[in-house]
Amino acid sequence: MSGRSIEYEDALALLDWYVTAGADEAIQDEPQDRYVEPNKLAASKPGTKQATPTPSHQPRQTRAGSAQTIPAGDEAIKSARQIAGECTSLDELRAAMEAFESCSLANTAHSTVFSDGHPSASVMLIGEAPGRDEDRAGLPFVGRAGQLLDRMLAAIDLSRKNEGASGAYIANVVPWRPPGNRNPTTEEVATCMPFIERHIALAQPKVIVALGGISAKNLLDTPTGITKLRGKWAIYESGDRKIPILPMFHPAYLLRTPAHKRYAWKDLLALQDRLNESEE
Repeated sequence: MSGRSIEYEDALALLDWYVTAGADEAIQDEPQDRYVEPNKLAASKPGTKQATPTPSHQPRQTRAGSAQTIPAGDEAIKSARQIAGECTSLDELRAAMEAFESCSLANTAHSTVFSDGHPSASVMLIGEAPGRDEDRAGLPFVGRAGQLLDRMLAAIDLSRKNEGASGAYIANVVPWRPPGNRNPTTEEVATCMPFIERHIALAQPKVIVALGGISAKNLLDTPTGITKLRGKWAIYESGDRKIPILPMFHPAYLLRTPAHKRYAWKDLLALQDRLNESEE
């Protein structure tokens, strides 16, 4: 292989690493304040109006210096709990989360990843946090792990495209992508918990599936790891409702550890049996 080919492959590998880490702009020789550029452009062209992009979803709008005014710890959690508690519909909850700035992740993410599927679905699957693909699309589980999840659901005749008994409604404990796809911190998860708790209360699923350790441990309020939790039915209390919840391995983990797919298949069959019982 020529030296040029090696340099080309190295450059591609480095670019992929930057994208995975969350970098989406090239570094220039001189720093630029992106927040004042639109004002300069508007001032240079009086009477003109900039076109507004129309993506498939609306990216989050962040403000300069917002990270310096983020409430810390208990104050952020208290704010999230109050805001979430005032929401009486899923649309209100989505709007409240998109406007929320008391979590540092909300100010670095491209999108608020709220949900996918139909809220009338019997099953609500709750993952951990969005990755790069989900952050760009504004939808949960759209990357390789999401494709595997769709195949897993199809194996027991469920789909995020359906409503009711054959449907699947999907969300995450944390709705904003952590930079570089790192795990969310304990404080970040605690700040987001009031939103997913309210989400569950408004969606009222018959069954919950907790995908991955972060989801299972926080929804069940336990330090026990996913290896011991998976496949064991528990109860999630949402107000006066007691909802069966089944912890399962996260699809991303199954991609890294395909030998454990046999456990996922057992869990899927257990989920199918529980759903059949609830429909009788």
